[in-house]
Amino acid sequence: MHTFHLPYGECTITLEDVKLQLGLSVDGSSLTRSVQFADWRAVCYDLLGAILDNIYGDRIEMGWLRDTFLEPGNDSTEVERIRYVRAYILKMIGGYLMSDL
Repeated sequence: MHTFHLPYGECTITLEDVKLQLGLSVDGSSLTRSVQFADWRAVCYDLLGAILDNIYGDRIEMGWLRDTFLEPGNDSTEVERIRYVRAYILKMIGGYLMSDL
């Protein structure tokens, strides 16, 4: 992992880490679209295969992620593992990287 060491032992994820871990392009033109009016229930189902009962705008409760997406077993399918990893990344972002937001 490539990190910048900041004061007090903190570190951050670099663009190269994003490229290596997620396979996202960090060079060239960016592709963006407005998600201001997105159907978050549909987005949640498409990415995670489950829908939270109460989505507050674009917020997902961290407890729901923890309770819904348990660590997959050895007999899990690739789709289940992908959904678990997506939920895990959301938990990392919401619980560790941006816990005060």
